[in-house]
Amino acid sequence: MKPTLLAIALACLAAGPGGCGDNMALLIKPVPADQTLEETQVQTDPGWVSAKIALLDVDGLLINRRTGMLERGDNPVSTLLEKLDRAGDDADVKAVVLRINSPGGTVQASETMYQAVRRFRNGAGKPVIACITDVGASGGYYVACAADRILCQPSSITGSIGVVIQTVSFAGTMAKLGIAAEAVTSGELKTMGSPLKDLTDKERKVFQAIVDEFYDRFVTVVAGARKKLPADRTRKLADGRVYTGRQALALGLVDRLGDVKDAIGEAKRAAGLDKAKVVMYHRPLGYCANVYSAAAGPPGGLQVNLLNIQGAEMLLLRQPSFLYLWSTDLPVVSGGS
Repeated sequence: MKPTLLAIALACLAAGPGGCGDNMALLIKPVPADQTLEETQVQTDPGWVSAKIALLDVDGLLINRRTGMLERGDNPVSTLLEKLDRAGDDADVKAVVLRINSPGGTVQASETMYQAVRRFRNGAGKPVIACITDVGASGGYYVACAADRILCQPSSITGSIGVVIQTVSFAGTMAKLGIAAEAVTSGELKTMGSPLKDLTDKERKVFQAIVDEFYDRFVTVVAGARKKLPADRTRKLADGRVYTGRQALALGLVDRLGDVKDAIGEAKRAAGLDKAKVVMYHRPLGYCANVYSAAAGPPGGLQVNLLNIQGAEMLLLRQPSFLYLWSTDLPVVSGGS
């Protein structure tokens, strides 16, 4: 136990009943040192069933680093790859459902997760069904395009096909305070995107060229996944806007409307199964009660979803980042809008 926690425990004990607040108690519980993923069965069909469908979550900000308050959460990229490996190595797992609730994230993280799902489909030969719940926008939709089929709910938000790079400049404020920043560099573009100076026209052109390349890649991925949606039609839809689930279905961005249970039914049909049990992977102490459960983060981690996402977005501003992200924060150079 850390000294700080020990001090809190002793203080509460010394204060006696009510010392930690009314109707409150102090729980000290040992946790496993091994944080290897565990499997929990959350649903099963009647009778003897051996075939499994793995329900994997893709949620929150997609970024290749630890996320969450104080950065104690898992790395979303690493976690998805770990779960896919677990599902691929289990011969009883016959299909995977990706439950997506994400506004997207960095271009690189979204691409890595997309490629991981594609490799799983090709290597393991197991069907993958994507189910967009609340939000599956931008990078979240990009990952969904790696699945065999995409479902979403009527009230889901999806689309936001486009790219943005977010920068911030404190140059004006610094000038008012009499603060000057000077960098000695090997080239005039070495500090482009620095928050200590405004973006120049030349820097903007360099960023725009990269954004346009990533935008073309996004359009190509969507057009490749949506066989009835050619590239020219996809480009018209890819102006950065979001769509409701019903709009996405009418436009051909998803295959059908349905929730996670419908996605499980799709996975069973795709795998040729009459019966199956649904399993989820989680860290020790992460309890999963049913198919609507979300696996808990590491013990002691704070989970406040809105703050997690906003906090991680603010961390992205420490350096320019190319994003497949549905966000209204500081868009300065964009593609598809």
